[in-house]
Amino acid sequence: MHDFMYYFASTSKSFEQALKDLTKNVKAHGYSILHVHDFAEIFKTKRVVFDAKDPGFQELCQVFEVCNASQARRVMENDMRLNMALPCRISVYTENRKVKVGMLSPQKLINQLSDNAVVKEIAREVDATLRQVIDETVR
Repeated sequence: MHDFMYYFASTSKSFEQALKDLTKNVKAHGYSILHVHDFAEIFKTKRVVFDAKDPGFQELCQVFEVCNASQARRVMENDMRLNMALPCRISVYTENRKVKVGMLSPQKLINQLSDNAVVKEIAREVDATLRQVIDETVR
């Protein structure tokens, strides 16, 4: 689905398989996984109850922080303030019993934050690559 700032798609894969495939695809496209936030685990350790809409089904969410160091360097060389928009994040989550993979569009996000033509081109490249990563993950 393509909402204004979002890019995401559903998959028939299991949550675990989508996580494995995302990991493989991120690396295959020259990105590194800097960290994975497992919200089910975070909520559990903080004793926070997440009120799922569907009793009997556990909503899951893992957010991957991904980075291509060369692209990040280029962005920061052109507009250091944009370090606050880095790294990119891709989520694997369940919603209404479906597994989804998505992100906030790097291109649309950067277009809201900078008028720098070089940075906008980098964001367009990153956006296209990460959309491909998501598309490959959900297939």
